Amino acid sequence: MTGWLNLEGKGALVVGAGGLGGSTALSLAAAGMRTVVVDRDAATLAGVAAAAGDAGREIVTLAADISTPESCRAVVADAVDRVGTPHAFVHAVGRNDRRPVLELGDDDWESILTLNLSTAWWLGQAVGRRMVAAGAGRMVFVSSVSALLAHPDHAPYAATKGGINQLMRVMAREWAPHGITVNAVGPGYIETDLTRAYLDRDGHREQLEALVPARRLGVPGEIADGVTFLLSDRAGFITGQCLYIDGGRTLV
Repeated sequence: MTGWLNLEGKGALVVGAGGLGGSTALSLAAAGMRTVVVDRDAATLAGVAAAAGDAGREIVTLAADISTPESCRAVVADAVDRVGTPHAFVHAVGRNDRRPVLELGDDDWESILTLNLSTAWWLGQAVGRRMVAAGAGRMVFVSSVSALLAHPDHAPYAATKGGINQLMRVMAREWAPHGITVNAVGPGYIETDLTRAYLDRDGHREQLEALVPARRLGVPGEIADGVTFLLSDRAGFITGQCLYIDGGRTLV
């Protein structure tokens, strides 16, 4: 049953159609939300739309580049035209470059900073402006256990995820009087199509599983469940928090 979430008929904007974003979009559609999902990759979007259709649901897809402030604001405006001011916004965009600090150049730093953090600022600000005017809304940003843990070969990624956590806390503080909650989820080690190649070589899967008290990797649906809860009426008094969904990784 999804009625207890009270999401039926409400609009949702999910940016990022990859493993976690796509799974979240499907979860929101299953809960009855009118969902728009944005990604630059048309094939990924088509896969999410097809999966929704197979489940008897519909997802609106929007292929767009979000690498500039202007393109982010245009995406939000397009989504509003399709579903109105969204009740729910999810930022599920990001990438990592697993190299040591001394091997990374200026362009590497700038590209990860732009994709992972600047887009959260541009999109969150644009959606927040509309939610404040509407007097209601829910936001969830996808962070990471890397916001807390000092993994080697993760410097720009970790910096941006730590930035995500502080950005959402300030948004939560400023917008709480307007009926808006802003939270994050911090996935642990999750197996997705994007991470599978890395996990399947050089014993990475076994190494990571050994670090998790639950002794397994997570799956995208487990992250989507946490996001869906935070976007629901059941989480109306939760704001400014990062929910770590990690099998206990941040405990050790």
